[in-house]
Amino acid sequence: MGRSLNKVQLIGNLGADPEVRSTAGGQRVATLSVATSRQWNNAAGERQEKTEWHRVVLWNSRISQLADIAEKYLKKGDRVYVEGRIEYRTWEDREGKTRYSTEVNAREMIMLSPRGASADDAPAPARARAEQPAAGASAKSESYEDFPESLDEEEDDLPF
Repeated sequence: MGRSLNKVQLIGNLGADPEVRSTAGGQRVATLSVATSRQWNNAAGERQEKTEWHRVVLWNSRISQLADIAEKYLKKGDRVYVEGRIEYRTWEDREGKTRYSTEVNAREMIMLSPRGASADDAPAPARARAEQPAAGASAKSESYEDFPESLDEEEDDLPF
């Protein structure tokens, strides 16, 4: 069997503050509700918009503390970049009905909303990963706000 890929990248806004809880084993997990929208003109030339809601799950691990970062720095309305994989779950509710859930299990999260420049506030890390950096690599804090042209699809000059 050949290789496969399960990768999701989202840029959207939080519909609510992160919901953070601890599992029975003591592991912390945050759940985000991220909205993405697309716009187009219909045949009559009228502007249309559709919003999709995505359930994103951020876990604390021995390598990163994504759930803690989300709890501390994210709030409703914030813009985020999330990268991870799609997972499908099924379970039975209290009435015995089978329930289904589609969620993004995030391994990276970048906060895109600008922060207030209060002297009392510690600067929020712009980027959080669930992976260990390569040996000798320095952790540099970047966000798409620093590179607005990276979000401009019309300016892509790909060599292929």
